[in-house]
Amino acid sequence: MLQVKPRFQSFEDYLAYDNNSEKFYELFNGELVEMPPESGLNVEIATFLLLKFASLVGYRRVRCQGLEVEVRGEPRNRYPDLTIIREEHIQQLLKRNTIRLSMSPPLLAIEVVSPGELQRDRDYVAKRIQYQDCGIPEYWIVDPQTRTILVLELVESNYTEVGNFSGDDWVVSPNFRELNLKVSEVFD
Repeated sequence: MLQVKPRFQSFEDYLAYDNNSEKFYELFNGELVEMPPESGLNVEIATFLLLKFASLVGYRRVRCQGLEVEVRGEPRNRYPDLTIIREEHIQQLLKRNTIRLSMSPPLLAIEVVSPGELQRDRDYVAKRIQYQDCGIPEYWIVDPQTRTILVLELVESNYTEVGNFSGDDWVVSPNFRELNLKVSEVFD
């Protein structure tokens, strides 16, 4: 039997759709594009960072890849590898784990770069533009290939580089100054 793929005229139509699947989809030009599972390494890195941030802000404000963020452009949604949400989001996300453009943006989005040129461009260019446009105050690009953490801060609507940290550098986070994290801890 041929299965017809749904098409969506708006993000609201997409949000109302439920196919009873546990899979993640990006909405691209009105069609669902299934997201592949993360690599084991990326999951390990995101989990390590989750534990670090949970000790600072509490586990309820740290979300793994299941958090969906509505963005402008294509695709219309992203699933950061790790997100630090605001206190107000805890109640707002009880029914659906989606931060809408009409809501305050999360405080921090972290992406762990997957191997491949397309994936690198997506994290370093496309997501950077979309997260900047959403007003997310801080964006980290954690790159296992180069063993670096690029920290970007939103200043007057544009991301500026706080630092590209490596080795035994301490990661400097403008919004989480109490964070004690060396880059080497993340990759070793």
